[in-house]
Amino acid sequence: MIDLRSDTVTRPTDAMRAAMASAEVGDDVYGEDPTVLALEERVAGLFGHEDALFTPTGSLANVLAVAALVAPGQEVLCEARAHIARAELGAHGAINGLTMRTWSHPRGQLDLAAIEDLFAPDLGPFFVRTTAISVENTHNFAGGTVVPLTDLKALRAFADGQGVAVHLDGARIWNAHVATGTPLAEYGAVADVMAVCLSKGLGAPVGSLLIGSREQMVEARVRRKRLGAGMRQAGILAAAGLHALDHHVDRLADDHANARLLAEACGVDPASVDTNIVAFDRADAPSFVAAARDAGVLISAVGARTIRLVTHLDVGRADAERAAGALAKLVG
Repeated sequence: MIDLRSDTVTRPTDAMRAAMASAEVGDDVYGEDPTVLALEERVAGLFGHEDALFTPTGSLANVLAVAALVAPGQEVLCEARAHIARAELGAHGAINGLTMRTWSHPRGQLDLAAIEDLFAPDLGPFFVRTTAISVENTHNFAGGTVVPLTDLKALRAFADGQGVAVHLDGARIWNAHVATGTPLAEYGAVADVMAVCLSKGLGAPVGSLLIGSREQMVEARVRRKRLGAGMRQAGILAAAGLHALDHHVDRLADDHANARLLAEACGVDPASVDTNIVAFDRADAPSFVAAARDAGVLISAVGARTIRLVTHLDVGRADAERAAGALAKLVG
C-alpha cells in the first residue's frame, strides 16, 4: 500500500530513532529536560520569538495559542475551513469558551475586505468582541495552499491598527518556507502567537510547538498541565524534532514535486499545487477512495465530495509514480 492519506503517517527513520535513543533527558514538568529546552529555544529563535513550549499535538498547541489571545466570551476570526474551526472537535469553544466567525475563500486565503466587515471592536455589553484573527499557512483543507507574505503583512498592519492579535496556525509552515523561500523569521514576525508541527512533513513521531513571548509561554505551561499534557522525560520525543530540523526540511521540495506529479494524474493543474497536498472534488468521493484502496493507494475523503492526497517522507519518487499510474486509470 502507498499511503497518501496524510503526512502524519510517517515512521521515524533509523537515524531519527538513534537520536531519540541517545537523547539526554530530565523532567520537563520541572523544566529540567535539556533536550526539550534545546528544541524550544531553537524553534523560538528560528521564528524570531522569545520562547516556545513543546506540546504532544498540534491541536493542543493551537488551543493554547488561541487561549493566549482570546478570553472566554470573546471571538477569533478565521477562514471557514481552517483547522481550528473544522478539525479540532470544537475544543476552542468547549475548553476556552470562545466563539468564532469565518470568512470563506476557495483557496483558503486571507480576504482582508471580509475580515474588515467581520471585525467587531468593543461595542458594549451586547456584542461579542473580536480579539484575534487566525490564519493557517499552509492551508490544509484548501489543498496545502500558501498564504503570500504580502497578504500576511497586510493582515498584520490591519491588526495593529485595530489593536487585535494574530494567531498563525503554522502546522505546515515548513512547507510554505521551502516552497517560497520565505525566511521563517518573516513568518514569525506577522504573528503574536503561532503553532508549528514536527509530526507532519518533518516526519517526527510526535510533537508541536507553541511560540510567542516568554510571558505567554509561562501561562501556556500552566494551561498545558491543567489539560493533563505535562510530560516528564519528553526529551526522547524532542530529539526527534531536533533531528527533523537538521535533516528533513530541505527535502520537503521532493514532496512538493511528487504532489504535482499526482495532481496531473488526477486531472488537477499541477501549477495550482503549492506544496504537498492535492485536493479535488468528485461526486463519487467515497467509492473513488475505495477503488483507490483496491488499487493499492490509500487516500482520504475530507468532505462529501472532496478527495485529498498528501505526499510525505515515506513516499519516494518511485512510489509516487506508481500511485500516479493507478490513480490515472481510475480518473480516466
